[in-house]
Amino acid sequence: MHSKIATQSILLSGPKMRVFFIPFFLLFCLWVNLPAKAQTNLEVGLFIGDAYYLGDLNPDVHFRMAQLAYGALARYNIDDRWSVKLGVTRGKVKGNSEKSNFLPGRNLNFESSITDFSLMAEFNFFPYFTGSRWNWITPYLYAGVGGFVFQPTSGGQKLQPLGTEGQKIGFDGRKPYKTLGVNIPFGLGVKVSIGRKIGLTAFWEMHKTFTDYIDDVSSTYYLNGSAINPNDASGILSDPTRNHLAGMQRGNPKSDDWYSFSGVTVSYRFELRGSRKCKENKHF
Repeated sequence: MHSKIATQSILLSGPKMRVFFIPFFLLFCLWVNLPAKAQTNLEVGLFIGDAYYLGDLNPDVHFRMAQLAYGALARYNIDDRWSVKLGVTRGKVKGNSEKSNFLPGRNLNFESSITDFSLMAEFNFFPYFTGSRWNWITPYLYAGVGGFVFQPTSGGQKLQPLGTEGQKIGFDGRKPYKTLGVNIPFGLGVKVSIGRKIGLTAFWEMHKTFTDYIDDVSSTYYLNGSAINPNDASGILSDPTRNHLAGMQRGNPKSDDWYSFSGVTVSYRFELRGSRKCKENKHF
């Protein structure tokens, strides 16, 4: 049984999306298409929805174990096609190896709160203006850059300080991972004007990260399970079943973790000084 597990080489293919060019492409398009005299306004709003993750404990099923997420945003509308949005979102993600077909029998689980800060460029497929009678709905795409903070736990125990893959003792050259990082967010949605000053959006976005430890699982076991002291929290949380050998596959280090937010936002439009030129005739 041990040799069978040790030779497994399953790769996580679900999160392998070839989309890294999207944020840079959108930002470039925004730069080259900025109007000389943009008619601008600012929207401020709130978000409510859900969050989930893709990684070693859930490699390929979207929305599995989705949890509550919420946040706030400020959107600077450059014109009726282009916007720049600053958002802060907080949500919780969970994973459980027993709900996955990847390396079943590990009995590993985690949950983590994620706080995300993102700056994104948005492109409207159709002309759109919050409050307009004519340009009141559009699908849109967006992408950008962001930063996030996370802290994986299991049973209320913080996992990063325990070094569950041998990071504390430098096993196989491993070092403690950081609980903050950068990400590339991108997504799509629909914008709808529901009042003279009120806008509504529904969206789904993915966040490509550069860490494999949102779930505290990445590579191999570092202890022989039969020798783990039942009172050793680090050892038990590293291998709850205590039936693996050091060096056996615990996760997939070839694929970093992802997380996602989806839901709705409600925003209120504020006119900026000098931005009302002819807007009333054009949009109302």
